[in-house]
Amino acid sequence: MAEPIPILREHALDKGCRVDEHGRLLFPRALVDLYDFARLGDRLEHLDTFSKVVVATDVADHYAKDINELYVCLAGTTKHLTLGCGDVRHLDGLQALLDMVAGGEGRFVSRPFASMSGCPIVSPLTYGVDNSEVCVAATRLNAPVSVVIAPQAGATAPAALAGTLVQTTAETLAGLLLVNLVKPGHPVSFGPWPFVSDLRTGAFSGGGGEEAVLSAAAAQIANFYDLPSSVGAGMTDSKLPDNQAGYEKGVTVALAALAGANSVSETTGMLASLMACSFEAMVIDNDMLGIVQRALRGIEVSDETLSFDVIRDAVRGPGHFLGQPQTLALMETEFLYPKVADRAAPGAWRDDGGHDMRDRARERARALLADHYPDYIDATLDARIRERFPILLPRAAMRPDRDRW
Repeated sequence: MAEPIPILREHALDKGCRVDEHGRLLFPRALVDLYDFARLGDRLEHLDTFSKVVVATDVADHYAKDINELYVCLAGTTKHLTLGCGDVRHLDGLQALLDMVAGGEGRFVSRPFASMSGCPIVSPLTYGVDNSEVCVAATRLNAPVSVVIAPQAGATAPAALAGTLVQTTAETLAGLLLVNLVKPGHPVSFGPWPFVSDLRTGAFSGGGGEEAVLSAAAAQIANFYDLPSSVGAGMTDSKLPDNQAGYEKGVTVALAALAGANSVSETTGMLASLMACSFEAMVIDNDMLGIVQRALRGIEVSDETLSFDVIRDAVRGPGHFLGQPQTLALMETEFLYPKVADRAAPGAWRDDGGHDMRDRARERARALLADHYPDYIDATLDARIRERFPILLPRAAMRPDRDRW
């Protein structure tokens, strides 16, 4: 767009837009957004897997959409991917792309580095044809199928939370049977994702206490059946990475993890009840995940860590533990140091500019995105992929662009 007014230009540039050589304000395509989120997730040490956090709604052709969403994720990260597929007819193309990146025909099946996610149930208690077909056909990838079932308490499930859990469990078992009756023994991730409606408006509410206890209970039910589990948490209703987002994400993710979920999804970056994603929020949530993972690790108790000799030496000696060999030895293993959370004294924080969490997260996100353009798909392979598939992300968007960040 030409001639943006100054206030629009200022805010647009701050949020990832750019101005081209003709002075036109350019809004980023969804594919570039997903590629950037994949690159950012690739650098966040507490994020173990990556799935598409934004949808390329600007790609009208559904086959091209599925292919391009997979391509930009493969180009942006080597972390385990959770894939999606809107039509079973697209699966051959996705498998061919996975094989090319893996090194040749049949290579992905021999060592899968991604799993397929599907929602084969339309609540209440009805199979959805399209996703059911995808879940069954995906078994040929030799990778786990992640069955995700998400009825909404008060809307597509009972308002009583116990009733929602009953229905969600039955529907998730039906999804598991869908796969295993067709291909017995195929690995399935048991994904009861009970959601909640705000009964005043009917809108999905992902950050409340009800969602926290439902996700925790769903994880415990999966453990009761001795099944590998996936639940959703961190789905704040806040539109910004603010205090509301912090407490909703922290409580829901911590409860799900401490309840024994094997995988917790939707944890990083998601805002507005899953309707938005934020680079700053993803960086902040990485700190949050580190704290949750530290809590899960617990406290190691042994003769050495009980520290009798260390306490005796400190009491008889300097009266503190700062110079103890144990302190230096455990500094990097016993303690976790956040990347963007502030621990400075108030005066030092003020002297450094008094920046809040969003400021620090924005700076870190920009630094990571400015420097991290991985070459996971080399130029020769990329050319072959572009000859075979309708790849829409330009190569120019996959090279450092300091003006953008």
